Amino acid sequence: MGNGIRERQRQQTRQALLRESRHLFAAHGYGAVGLAQIVQSAGVTKGALYHHFDSKADVFRAVLEQVQGEVAEKVVAAAEAHDDPWTQLTAGCQAFLAASTDPMIQRIMLIDGPAVLGWHEWRAMDEAASARHLADALAVLIDGGVIAAQPVAPLAHLLSGAMNEAALWLATSTDPDDLAKTWTALSALLASLRVR
Repeated sequence: MGNGIRERQRQQTRQALLRESRHLFAAHGYGAVGLAQIVQSAGVTKGALYHHFDSKADVFRAVLEQVQGEVAEKVVAAAEAHDDPWTQLTAGCQAFLAASTDPMIQRIMLIDGPAVLGWHEWRAMDEAASARHLADALAVLIDGGVIAAQPVAPLAHLLSGAMNEAALWLATSTDPDDLAKTWTALSALLASLRVR
């Protein structure tokens, strides 16, 4: 009985740390947030934080993983709402762009993520969270003859890079029409892959 309660308390502490860290990182940026702020917001001690995480970067990594996972879920849900593989691809790409325009997500996932963890680790996490879904969708379309036969990996990386770059650009954009314009450009790019 005691162990179950302790485990639940540990999970609640971890969730509180992640929730408060995420809010602080999104609002102020990684560099402006200190561990003291995080523990104060979460209402726990520094010792409790160090029980769950090794450092501020470790807390950030867990927050980034959570954010990337949520974006990937939105992409998968948008894709799975359709039966046609082509519509699944385009709906997934559109959902990614839409999710990435949320300033709270942009700052953590696209701006601070690569800067804090370094390009290689950020890229590996991005790959684990969503690039795999894109590669799978492309493979289905290539197998079905909708997209010309070609290696999947380079195409998936090109499209993933284009979408991440578009999302970063949208993060600094002040024109509300830029999301629609970006989607129009991406739709044309995707359509050009289709076998005539």
